Amino acid sequence: MKTRDLIEKAERILEKIDNILNIYHHDEKLVESSIAWVWNNSGNRGFLEAIDYSKKDKLEELYHIDRQKNLLKRNTLQFLSGYPANNALLWGPRGTGKSSLIRALLNEYSEKGLKMIEVQPKDMADIPYIMKKLTNIEGKFIIFCDDLTFESGDTNYKILKTILDGSLRTTKRFIVYATSNRRHLVPENIEENQKAQIINQEVHFSETTEEKISLSERFGIWLSFHPFSQNDYITIVLHHLENLSQETLTSNQLDEIKTCALQWALERGSRSGRVAHQFVLDWLGKKSLKND
Repeated sequence: MKTRDLIEKAERILEKIDNILNIYHHDEKLVESSIAWVWNNSGNRGFLEAIDYSKKDKLEELYHIDRQKNLLKRNTLQFLSGYPANNALLWGPRGTGKSSLIRALLNEYSEKGLKMIEVQPKDMADIPYIMKKLTNIEGKFIIFCDDLTFESGDTNYKILKTILDGSLRTTKRFIVYATSNRRHLVPENIEENQKAQIINQEVHFSETTEEKISLSERFGIWLSFHPFSQNDYITIVLHHLENLSQETLTSNQLDEIKTCALQWALERGSRSGRVAHQFVLDWLGKKSLKND
């Protein structure tokens, strides 16, 4: 290889290294100027990447989850005020408003000093390191773990148990809000449940089952979410329609929309806020295309 080729190759390598170092160099600036980040751990060293929630999730626009909303609002205000507060687990079917509720809390209380770091389940072990990076940054932080589930044979849930019992119990600046489709975060096998025993008229689960259940018990607040009733689902459809369209609709048009919305939900096997929003986008898009 010629000397010139070697120099050009070396320059390209140095440029890549410089780009990586610049990411880490600007990390602290991102922390100070933002209110929300995602923990990016794609390499050997993780960094905080600023994200923008764009204020799109608002508490007043989350319908038919008033009980869950009020409980999590109260817990968050306790946390922001320096009073005792609990880690929270929001569990239930997909698309029922779990993640939207947590993001709406950030938009509601960011002016009170609330900030958020989204951490993927595979990066749970990095939480103590993330907390250390934020030592000199003002504010209080929700560590948001979306879709927190552990498959059979995955032992990472033991790491999370240790963190919840360790570093997160000794600080008033960090709290964990997690969402999951599973109440106990881990799969419960029939074989494990068959090992349960009845002693003195009380059910005693196997040690394996008890260990798995003990993880979810580290969350002081459990909030369950359920599929919406047909009437509630239609209410959400009409809400999204009102927000996304300025057109005044006749009663016949509304009846047609309701029928189509129910058919849309039936085909997807779910009546959720997400499905309602997707239906409205499809309906408005088809109508606009037809009118072109």
